[in-house]
Amino acid sequence: MKKLLLASTITALTITSIVSVPQAHASNIAQSVCDYVAADDKKRMRSFLKSNKLKIRNIFSGVQCNGQNLLAFAADKSSVKTGTLIINKLPKKVISANLAHFQSGAQELADAANARISS
Repeated sequence: MKKLLLASTITALTITSIVSVPQAHASNIAQSVCDYVAADDKKRMRSFLKSNKLKIRNIFSGVQCNGQNLLAFAADKSSVKTGTLIINKLPKKVISANLAHFQSGAQELADAANARISS
């Protein structure tokens, strides 16, 4: 009887631990990144990326915020802190390809993009 009770307890614990494991979905990750860029919250964005083991250069091509890429969205929202972080983490080719987005947005982002390209 004790063996049956012990076996059923172990089985129940195993099943509940498997079922209750949260899964990160791509839409939730994209939504969170877009929220942090819109709020210009660099600290929380870095923490979120680190806790999910993500890199900006790896997610840049797949994340769209309001139909724009992260750089255009940051320029549109005048998010200088997060925009500068994104600029510093992306390759120079990507920054130069998206340079037109900064001309209409925040001047600080345009300056950071030009400094990144010229370095």
